[in-house]
Amino acid sequence: MPTDTSNVAFVRTETLPEKAPPASETGIVKWLRENLFAGWANSLLTLLAIWAIYIILSSILPWLFGGLWTTSSLSECREILQGRVGGCFSVLTERWNQLLYGFKYPNDQYWRPNLALVLLFFAAAPVLFFDLPRKLLIFTGLYPFLAFWLIWGGAIAVPIVALLGVVAGYVVFDRLGKQTFAGGFFGGIAAAILVWVLGMALIPETASENALLESVPSRDLGGFMLNLMLGVTCVSLSLPIGIALALGRQSNMPLIKWICVVFIEFIRGVPLITLLFVASVMLSYFFPPESTVDLFLRVVIMITVFSAAYIAEVIRGGLAALPKGQYEAADSLGLDYPQAMQLIILPQALKISIPGIVNVAVGLFKDTTLVSVISMFDLVGMIRGPILASTEWNGVYWELLGFAAALFFVVCYGISQYSQWLERRLATDHR
Repeated sequence: MPTDTSNVAFVRTETLPEKAPPASETGIVKWLRENLFAGWANSLLTLLAIWAIYIILSSILPWLFGGLWTTSSLSECREILQGRVGGCFSVLTERWNQLLYGFKYPNDQYWRPNLALVLLFFAAAPVLFFDLPRKLLIFTGLYPFLAFWLIWGGAIAVPIVALLGVVAGYVVFDRLGKQTFAGGFFGGIAAAILVWVLGMALIPETASENALLESVPSRDLGGFMLNLMLGVTCVSLSLPIGIALALGRQSNMPLIKWICVVFIEFIRGVPLITLLFVASVMLSYFFPPESTVDLFLRVVIMITVFSAAYIAEVIRGGLAALPKGQYEAADSLGLDYPQAMQLIILPQALKISIPGIVNVAVGLFKDTTLVSVISMFDLVGMIRGPILASTEWNGVYWELLGFAAALFFVVCYGISQYSQWLERRLATDHR
């Protein structure tokens, strides 16, 4: 008997092929619509920004690409240009060694700071990227003494004595730090200084005459190399000192607490340039009369204590941001003070403090240019002094200052990008 199928709904046995989305919802069109032209206000701002970029680039690019790189003086450069737009970049090709290494560092010894810079990346890698094997930290600990010997040269006994002093300081810190962190820290510093003084007294005066590397005094250091040395050294030293000051400021012992409070508040209330003048003129009076403390060391001391005071406040903010339950959790586990700080409190506080620490580090690195006011020929000091004072290049400003700005931008931008990566790497709160 035939069946009437006119009222039976049709059911498709296969799915329809997917249609391509509208052109306005894919690719570059979607990105432009959502980010640059989302509404009339956004569109107006985008057009104004494009106009401003065009005006700037239309002035900079001809000057940049029309510049000269092979002339021997500014007058020759202007004579060749004859009114055309173009920069005189020949000063960079002729004076690059002075901009990077200063004008007194031996030309045939440039490989030494270059090697120290390359080794810096290998030494910093286990600290910056903590997924690497911990055994690499051995080289990290030895690197400061190796870099000192490479850059300054002279008797190898000097960095060895410095290494022994650090080892002695660590042993004292490990013993005393079990009772109080601040006591162990300052006791370790005292032990290290004692070993350094005794060791340097035992080194014969003729040791530098038979040195494997030519001795280079600190007054011969200069250029961007000096900025890098000051930045890396002072940031590396100020971080542990800042941690100790932050913990000392929260200590229950009144003497340690008030010493840290007075130190931090006094240093933060004084401009860095004032401390640099103190390092140049007055700091030598605090050492024994017969001692000749190097100017580089005095500047490192002042910049380090200046940076440590700011880092201490940043870390104190991180410690204050932790809930009280973290301290109670450490007590409930039976941890003593050093163990609680090392395993529970400081890792969380330092993670919170990363943006502030990076901000201080970037500012400190840029502030190293202030040493030019005390006759240290860093990158800015070389530009303001010997290069612009020469008759060949007197009047070249934009090219030199632009080169200095580019170098500082590369380093500071790298620090900023690393800090952002580290924050993402440590963002475990919502996993």
